[in-house]
Amino acid sequence: MTRTIQTVTGPIEREEMGKTLIHEHFVFGYPGFQGDVTLGAFNGKEAFDAGVTAALQMMSCGVQTVVDPTPNECGRNPELLREISDATGLQIICGTGFYYEGEGATPYFKFRQQLGTAEDEILEMFLKELKDGIAGTGIKPAIIKTASSKGEITPYEEMFFKMAAKAQRQTGAVIMTHTQEGTMGPEQAKLLIENGADPKKIVIGHMCGNTDPYYHKRVLETGAWIAFDRFGLQGMVGAPNDSERITTLAALLEEGYADQIMLSHDTVNFWMGRPLKLPPPLEKIMENWHPSHLFEAILPALREQGVSHEVIDRMLVENPARLFFQESSVEV
Repeated sequence: MTRTIQTVTGPIEREEMGKTLIHEHFVFGYPGFQGDVTLGAFNGKEAFDAGVTAALQMMSCGVQTVVDPTPNECGRNPELLREISDATGLQIICGTGFYYEGEGATPYFKFRQQLGTAEDEILEMFLKELKDGIAGTGIKPAIIKTASSKGEITPYEEMFFKMAAKAQRQTGAVIMTHTQEGTMGPEQAKLLIENGADPKKIVIGHMCGNTDPYYHKRVLETGAWIAFDRFGLQGMVGAPNDSERITTLAALLEEGYADQIMLSHDTVNFWMGRPLKLPPPLEKIMENWHPSHLFEAILPALREQGVSHEVIDRMLVENPARLFFQESSVEV
């Protein structure tokens, strides 16, 4: 069994992990924010303060560990995460990886794809960061982030999935994915496993974007994990209402899939570039997208549907620990 996993402040042991949110962003920016420096310049103090506020909000709900899978080109800031962790005591796990083609920074590796060097360079990037740390900070990620488009995995995205599987075989790292608008979860799992990834080290993310239990079962039957990780995010990016998510989740739990499901919100607590300003109607719909919504509204609703405290603890405590600390079943 794996003895420790890496957080932004160093390794922790299994018993230290505790209640875990599997997918939150302390900072996030759509590529292009780097060019809006006159009106959207990065304010480190504001980002730190927002991160501390979010961390304390999570900790007030008993959370001890958070996974922040911000892609490399979307504002990932491991040193800021370390500062937030040092200030609050919240354990934060970060990642290495790139976003999907439609909203990621694609020209760099697309150009290198034409040169025939991209796959080797992506693998080298993953391995260097996982083994030695990110950009001289000494901060080591514990996950590899991959992502796909709505309704397809493009050739650009496929490179990252294949190299993530290869890097996992060499390091045992967890692979965490982004699915766009409730599509491509089964295809992601199939692609990763066909390329040698261990399903017990794969989390297919944003599965709650789809309310069809059969879609979920197609992933679960591969042995991979799924994340209902966008609670509170409604009315944007094709996201269904929380009530629909709860119904789907309760049905899967009733059928005995509690051992393969984890929970979170996918909150963004500080936007890179200019602050996000939502139009009033959308702001109302999104008012519950915050780091304690799961504990204040979703878990009570699940309990009302007969979901036990034991099952809830399994999704928030036991499953994340098993994901990170079980030994990979593929040779590394």
